[in-house]
Amino acid sequence: MIDRDGYRPNVGIIICNKRNEVFWGKRVREYAWQFPQGGIQEGESPMQAMYRELDEEVGLEPHHVKIIGRTDGWLRYDVPRQFVRRDTRASYKGQKQIWFLLRLVGSDSDVSLRKSKVPEFDAWRWHSFFVPLDSVIDFKRDVYKQALIELAPHLKLRPPHTYQ
Repeated sequence: MIDRDGYRPNVGIIICNKRNEVFWGKRVREYAWQFPQGGIQEGESPMQAMYRELDEEVGLEPHHVKIIGRTDGWLRYDVPRQFVRRDTRASYKGQKQIWFLLRLVGSDSDVSLRKSKVPEFDAWRWHSFFVPLDSVIDFKRDVYKQALIELAPHLKLRPPHTYQ
């Protein structure tokens, strides 16, 4: 499902613990860290997609988290041509995302990276809210930065000068 501008609707998920540290997942067989994210399916709302992706990628269910906030609108990033399938190159530019900020109200032991048949992550850790973005694939860094800056006030956090 690609919109007329060439962007696939998607959700991004920032999960924080009681210390306002964020869940950081390591992609399977890669040294790339990221937040959970995934596409919005036909007929699905962003919130429904967020809960589905949360379960598929992290093994958390709605009762394990509390929604603290979400971005006001879509944040977009373009995907470099070498990462785009040949059959969609004419119409596909990248992703547009609604980002959700969640508080883990369950425990760390509720996280299950192996709940899905095809795991997205093979490791995870808690990290300070304003994670260093150099371990995020370069074309997603600006969107991560925008999401973190927009959602930080929900936790009464201010970005460090390096995020400005």
